[in-house]
Amino acid sequence: MNVSLLNKIASFVVLLGLTAALPARAGEFNLSGPSEPPDSQYRLAQFDADDTYDPFADYSEFDEAQEEEADINFFRNGRFVTVGFMGGLRGFTGGMGSLYQTSPGFGLYLAYFFDLRFALQFSFLTSDHKFQIKSASSGIRQTGNVGITSFGIDMKYYLNTQNVTKGLAKFNPYIIAGFTRVDRTTNLAGVQGFGKEGAMGFDAGVGIELPLLRNKMYFGGQLMYQMVNFQNENTQIRFKDNEATGKYPNGDTYTMLGVLGVNF
Repeated sequence: MNVSLLNKIASFVVLLGLTAALPARAGEFNLSGPSEPPDSQYRLAQFDADDTYDPFADYSEFDEAQEEEADINFFRNGRFVTVGFMGGLRGFTGGMGSLYQTSPGFGLYLAYFFDLRFALQFSFLTSDHKFQIKSASSGIRQTGNVGITSFGIDMKYYLNTQNVTKGLAKFNPYIIAGFTRVDRTTNLAGVQGFGKEGAMGFDAGVGIELPLLRNKMYFGGQLMYQMVNFQNENTQIRFKDNEATGKYPNGDTYTMLGVLGVNF
């Protein structure tokens, strides 16, 4: 064999051995040796198929943000306590409507607000009414005065006016319902002493409010109906000589009031 050919083969083998011994350059993949773990340069997202059915897998603070927005709106635009005066007319239905005259009444109230919609109200209202009754047979007449006082505990709910026109939204309508203690005191003309009876009643009504002085005060109106049952409402009224009158003190009461409140 030619000597020069052998020298060329030997040089190629030595060069091939040196090339295999050199390390792979940075940035190239070394297929012959172990590769670095992927976590050293990259972080791979992990997916668990069970997370698809977990309601807490994709946590959202939307509900908390909505509650926080409502709290901020209440502290900025809401009111905590309202103290006010109310005055108007009190009337009656049934037998009391035919006996007692509709007369003015006045009172006070205090409302505590839980949020922008709900409030608890304590109220006091008093009124005096003249009455006249006569015998069914002889025509004898008896006059007098009856005083009505009521202590109420009611819940108020203010209707949402966001979906109505801007002009109507200013009226701030509400509904009110609760329980009332009603006391009736009767005085007869020319007769000493008085008669008094009381009963629990249920009341319900509606009202509106118009803000004044940048919501520091308001003026409004309220219409309320009180269902009350006195113990003697099914007993016929008789004179002292037991002469019948044909009248029964039954029926309910209603009020038509104007309200003026101060917000705190």
